[in-house]
Parts: sequence; structure tokens; C-alpha cells
Amino acid sequence: MTVLFLRRCNYLGLALFLALWAGLPSVTLAAGTSNSKNLAPGFSSLPTTEKVVLLPIDVQLYSLSMGGVAEPKADWTDAARQHMASTLAQDSVGLKLKSQLLSETDVDDFSELVSLHAAVASSISLHHWVAGSWALPSKAGQLDWDFGDAMKPLQDKFGARYALFLWVRDSYASSERKAAMVAMAFLGVSLSGGVQIGYASLVDLSSGKVVWFNRLARGHGDLRDAAAATATVKELLSGFPSGQ
Repeated sequence: MTVLFLRRCNYLGLALFLALWAGLPSVTLAAGTSNSKNLAPGFSSLPTTEKVVLLPIDVQLYSLSMGGVAEPKADWTDAARQHMASTLAQDSVGLKLKSQLLSETDVDDFSELVSLHAAVASSISLHHWVAGSWALPSKAGQLDWDFGDAMKPLQDKFGARYALFLWVRDSYASSERKAAMVAMAFLGVSLSGGVQIGYASLVDLSSGKVVWFNRLARGHGDLRDAAAATATVKELLSGFPSGQ
């Protein structure tokens, strides 16, 4: 497989992250293996002969103030982006994909698709992964989401059949927040110290369908650290349907 690796990440904005965070019923781990929940009907593995476009890693890190307000941290985000990109470039997650760096112009041309993926992935997370009362009857519990023709320009530009999108948001308690957590614990009140949320989607560019999806939501992991960032990418891509 050949991966066309697009440099740089697109900024999604604070509002979506907070909405997703607030909507989590609990902190859960990503699935460790691919199954019917991860795979679209009729899809089982990625053919080794097919090209894959790896879109910019859409990542943003935040600091939680004492009152729980999430503040974007550009330096933390830059470090996380570099660590995660390095993990994929060095194939530290075992995908066995060859990467190719593209121009900044290519990245700018497709930045809107990165944002579009974020919106669709959040819908998949809520209505398919969390499901429960949020489940959509029309989906019948299946991974049945698509982008229509929106992703066709990627196929036309790079001659690839598939595209892989990664979206991650992470937050960390400030020193003031940590102090408040300790103080409130004595009163029997629990305060969150931050959460790490991530989505990974494999999209068939011919049909626009999301053929594989994985979700990560947990209260640990530090993307500012290279080793921890590698572990996060591995967890997020666990069960990736690599061809034989």
C-alpha cells in the first residue's frame, strides 16, 4: 500500500471538543480488534494493492483552568502533532504503509475535508458507538455513514482508493485545577482532570463510505510525550483492517 501523507493539521475549534466531552456518558477504551461495530457491511480488509491518502492529523490540546474552562495550547499541540506524525511516518503502529510528503498547497486544498470528517466522525461516535438512546433506527446498528461525492477530489488528485483520517482532542488539568480536585475530593465531589478523545476513519473515496471506524475515549495518556503519543496512535488504530 502507498500512503500519500499530507502534512499539517486542521484546527477544529473548542466548541466541538467541549460538546463531545460533555456528551460522554463515561470514559471508555477503544475496541482492541475489528468487528461488526468497526466495519461497514461488506468490508473486511484493505487490499494491499490499493493506495491510501493519509490526511493531516487533526489534533488539538487544551489546558483546563481551575473552573474547568478548556484553553487551547499551541505549543502542546505542535509537540503532539510532531510526535503522532513521526509515529505514522516511522510505521511504529505496524500498518506497513509507505508515506509520501505532499506540498503545503495540497494540504490547504483539502483542509475543508478534514473539518468535514470531524463532523461526520462525531456523529458516528454518538449515534453508532455510544448509541443507546442516541442510536438511529435507520442504521440498524451498522456502520453506515458516507460523505457522498465530497471525497472524490482526493481520489482524482492522488489516484487513491481510500483515505485515512485521524482526529484527536486531549486536555490536561492546570496546577490550579489539580488543587481544586484535591480540595473537592475532601467534600466528596469529583472533578475531571482531563480526557483524551480520538476518532480514526477509513473512507472509500469511490463511494464516500466510511468502511472502518474506531473511537478512543479515556482519562489518561499524554500526547506531549513521544512515547505516550505513540501508544495513543497504536490504540486508536488497533484493529485497523490491513490486507494480507
